[in-house]
Amino acid sequence: MAVLGSQMCHRLSFSILFFVLLQSNAFAYQYQVGNLQAWNIPTSTDPKIYTNWPKKLNFKIGDSLLFLYPPSEDSVIQVTKESFDTCNLKDPILYMNNGNSLFNITSPGVFYFTSGVSGHCEKSQKLQISVFAADGSLPPSAAPGGALADSAPSYPTVFGGIPSGPTKSTASTVKVSVLITAAVGVLICGLVGGKI
Repeated sequence: MAVLGSQMCHRLSFSILFFVLLQSNAFAYQYQVGNLQAWNIPTSTDPKIYTNWPKKLNFKIGDSLLFLYPPSEDSVIQVTKESFDTCNLKDPILYMNNGNSLFNITSPGVFYFTSGVSGHCEKSQKLQISVFAADGSLPPSAAPGGALADSAPSYPTVFGGIPSGPTKSTASTVKVSVLITAAVGVLICGLVGGKI
């Protein structure tokens, strides 16, 4: 009977550990830009939708932005801060025009987007998001007032970029999760084995 309890205890501990580790690293979100049916010029009822929407969210590496729009009527371009501020549509970092455009966040920084259709940016169809590093900082080139580094674009593919290794912060979070799981496992084993 003790052997059966011990085997059950090990299986239960392993299962708990597996799910905690899976949970700690598996959450990435796909955000539909503006929570709207379509990426388009803001309406008069909500003229600051693209300014206010990202302020409510905490974007992280692994997340993605989904821009939905009729491909015959609009597009999305990723631009530098200067181009964003002046609504300059020439020489974008990235151009997406398939109507179902997915921008994968693969690095920390500030990212700037606007419609690729002339006149739409001037009517506030533009979006700025900030993605902080695991330690809560922005890279120096992405700090407010700095321009987006041209070397850090993302790509319009559903598969995303190559993931980077765990950061010091991620590693410590995983260690804490493992420690808590081990403590819970020992407690459960003690209860099942009748030692507690």
